[in-house]
Amino acid sequence: MMRKIIENSRGHHLKNQKILQSKDITCVACSHGKLITRPSPTKVGTESLNFLERIHGDICGPIHPPSGPFRYFMVLIDASTRWSHVCLLSSRNMAFARLLAQLIRLRAHFPDYPIKKIRLDNAGEFTSQTFNDYCMSIGISVEHPVPHVHTQNGLAESLIKRLQMIARPMIMKSKLPVSAWGHAVLHAAILIRIRPTSYHTSSPLKLVFGQEPDISHLRIFGCAVYVPIAPPQRTKMGPQRRLGIYVGYESPSIIKYIEPSTGDLFTARFGDCHFDESTFPTLGGDEKQLKNNISWNELSLSHLDPRTKECELEVQRIIHLQRLANQLPDAFTDPKRVTKSHIPAVNAPEKLSVQEGHPHIGNESSARLKRGRPIGSKDKNPRKKKGANNEDNKIEVTVMPEMKSPEGTLDMMVPDEPQVPENEEISINYIMSRKVWNRNEIDADEIFSYNVAQEVMENNEDQEPKSIGECKQRNDWPNWKDAIEAELDSLNKREVFGPVAHTPKGVKPVGYKWVFVRKRNEKNEIVRYKARLVAQGFSQRPGIDYEETYSPVVDATTFRYLISLVIQEGIDLRLMDVVTAYLYGSLDTDIYMKLPEGFKLPNSCKSSSREHLSIKLNKSLYGLKQSGRMWYNRLSEYLLKEGYKNDFICPCIFIKRKESEYVIIAVYVDDLNIIGTPKELQRAIECLKKEFEMKDLGKTKFCLGLQIEHLKDGILVHQETYIEKLLSRFYMDKSHPLSTPMVVRSLDVEKDPFRPPINEEEILGPEVPYLSAIGALMFLASHTRPDISFALNLLARYSSCPTRRYWNGVKQIFRYLQGTKDMGLYFTNKSKTSLVGFADAGYMSDPHTGRSQTGYLFTNGGTAISWRSVKQTITTTSSNHAEILAIHEASRECVWLRNVIQHIRGSCGISSGEEGPTVLHEDNAACIAQLKEGYIKGDRTTHISPKFFFTHDLQKNGDITVQQIRSSENLADLFTKSLPTSTFKKLVHGIGMRRLTELS
Repeated sequence: MMRKIIENSRGHHLKNQKILQSKDITCVACSHGKLITRPSPTKVGTESLNFLERIHGDICGPIHPPSGPFRYFMVLIDASTRWSHVCLLSSRNMAFARLLAQLIRLRAHFPDYPIKKIRLDNAGEFTSQTFNDYCMSIGISVEHPVPHVHTQNGLAESLIKRLQMIARPMIMKSKLPVSAWGHAVLHAAILIRIRPTSYHTSSPLKLVFGQEPDISHLRIFGCAVYVPIAPPQRTKMGPQRRLGIYVGYESPSIIKYIEPSTGDLFTARFGDCHFDESTFPTLGGDEKQLKNNISWNELSLSHLDPRTKECELEVQRIIHLQRLANQLPDAFTDPKRVTKSHIPAVNAPEKLSVQEGHPHIGNESSARLKRGRPIGSKDKNPRKKKGANNEDNKIEVTVMPEMKSPEGTLDMMVPDEPQVPENEEISINYIMSRKVWNRNEIDADEIFSYNVAQEVMENNEDQEPKSIGECKQRNDWPNWKDAIEAELDSLNKREVFGPVAHTPKGVKPVGYKWVFVRKRNEKNEIVRYKARLVAQGFSQRPGIDYEETYSPVVDATTFRYLISLVIQEGIDLRLMDVVTAYLYGSLDTDIYMKLPEGFKLPNSCKSSSREHLSIKLNKSLYGLKQSGRMWYNRLSEYLLKEGYKNDFICPCIFIKRKESEYVIIAVYVDDLNIIGTPKELQRAIECLKKEFEMKDLGKTKFCLGLQIEHLKDGILVHQETYIEKLLSRFYMDKSHPLSTPMVVRSLDVEKDPFRPPINEEEILGPEVPYLSAIGALMFLASHTRPDISFALNLLARYSSCPTRRYWNGVKQIFRYLQGTKDMGLYFTNKSKTSLVGFADAGYMSDPHTGRSQTGYLFTNGGTAISWRSVKQTITTTSSNHAEILAIHEASRECVWLRNVIQHIRGSCGISSGEEGPTVLHEDNAACIAQLKEGYIKGDRTTHISPKFFFTHDLQKNGDITVQQIRSSENLADLFTKSLPTSTFKKLVHGIGMRRLTELS
């Protein structure tokens, strides 16, 4: 500024000297005090882009008033041809689903023009990890401009402005309410596509398709149109056409119009319509009275549409559908197997609200009920969905009303044919693992629940690398490099690999793969990077490459008893990890493996092709079928040689006693929990370190997926971290907490929320992870949360045919867990009671099949260590009959528990609290009397099998004594019936469940 003043004035001593330009000097004060937004340089003259090479996208909204259910519209524009696409959105959470659907459409319609870049703004609706992973997998780069610099996404911003400038006067010209802005914006988008831009002499439509657009069907927006009345509703002497309001077209031969009396949207054939472009009807038949202004960005409404994780689920649905489509053949021999898209065909408001009190137009027919009915309307008597007893076991899939498809449908349905996809659902890690569960074939057992729990614990937002190449591209490559080198050193140290040789004839070498895992602690913090070279054991042949594969590990019930023993006896609990445990086991058969990548060939084999060479394995390697068993055999042989005792009752428990000192080693693969007195415990650690490379992890705080809190008066075992991940993976982490895991069931069987599915109920689609939710909750219920066992058992019965009603029951459990994340089993040192059992039966718990429910519970020291809730397999004729079956199941569990406890305490020399009989509480007096007398054939017991009186023999032998207890004090009630909140909380407290916040 001073330079210009001096040059254009006189009297200053710098008048005749050279003054520096502003670009030649940096002024800190000017940099802080001045801000001039420079225009972005145009790229038209310097950048030559191909069609779809770069796409810009943005969202306008929230808009007030809404247009039907829509409050936003999204625009996409090609940077080369200025071709654009517009779709309406009811929520920001639908943005990515619509965007992904359009990308799939473009890739299918224009396969010769790959999409290279997508430029989106930094808003929350444009942040999806699933979408980014998908784009990365198909080679699309996702760009985001600098925050608050709108000029870098100027193409999308200017398109939104043009749409507003065209749509606003169209609404003003017509006599439609401002809520019709959705139709106006879509019509404006069509006009923009057929209008040349300032950068091209041809329209975007011509640049894309190579021919001039035909506009002979264009009419003025909002004008009157007379459309034919449907044949079933017109008479020979009555009117043949009806009045409508023209709001655009779907194709040159199909127009869209609104019925003035109802506001419903219809379509009609262009050739059958008559237009009056000088008349503009009003909605409802009266003169236009509403003069409301339209607000294109009503910020005060933003709180009504918060950003949720539903967006991620919608993207996963569409990717799943595309994968199904890619697997379908080119020609369908069976049209019933075609899966209909979950994306509806409508991209316009289905109905505009009509002011009450408007008169009905006399010469117009009423809204049509069947043919020509409003888009999205439902039949009065809809077709039935797949029922639970459908003989053909078929499912009819219908369009989900929440998801809208931009500009038409993605696929067509075969008319009058039920759609029959496979009864499958995608896993919660489907994007990365591509796993699909078949609901008819999957058995929801402990193995399945463990596999789902592993998926839950995986960090979906920060996936583990799949190859060495991916590791090199990550910021933590130095950590992975160290882990890889450590693994190779271990393989060489253990002498796993034998000589490299030509593959023998008739031998099929197994493949290999690198697996990368980050070990985490109880707080989900990364503590170690692990790299494993694993063999691809799926190619092994039974009887040739391996014989036995069973490897015992400590079960949850035994582990819970050991924790109670630690508290009662005041001894230590330590955790040790065996480094590369599987590499210690020797193979029982000859196994050859393909040469790993980067493996150096010896000089004698360099002339041979790597394809004809293989390497013999001297030791078991991770991934082989028999590796687990080989490691267990190696460990057990060494421990038995060192004087440890082992019993077939619990083969994963090794005990050693020396005078008054003792130690217990509980084996879970390569994790060894060591329990015992201080001196003997230290000797055991030194003994293990002498033979194996070990890592001492100190006090056990996290094992088997359990968090173990060592408190002043006891130990709390809970799974708070797992529950948090579980709720997050199923998008329930923001849900409202509830006080019970299930609603109180109605005595009316027709109103029972857990009744079997009826014919009118629709089976959940493959995008609803019902089976995964059941498996994830089963892992929780079998370890630390017996309070959800009964509700989960009811819902697991319908895993093959889940409906929305059962999914609501699953979400009820999630909401209960939301409020009790830190609840677990509290083993206190103040209680010295021994093993106590409780048994109960819920007679006719399932009134629809006449089956009863068995529930039992065993506590040690007042805290639950074993429990079960299961539907009885036979129909009982009375409550007495059902109770006998329940006690029979409890007695079988009691026999095993007594044997385990007597073995552990006897081997350790601990005074056993089980010399006397174990008390088993039951609340049915008649049942107790019958079991005491034994089986007597009579009118009341002739139908009961004698084997169910096994408890009588146990009482006679002095192993069990059955005692009566009041029903209100029977803790097993928790596993047989739904309970009121007060009773439920009382029983939960009675089985030893506490919250960490209460104890600390």
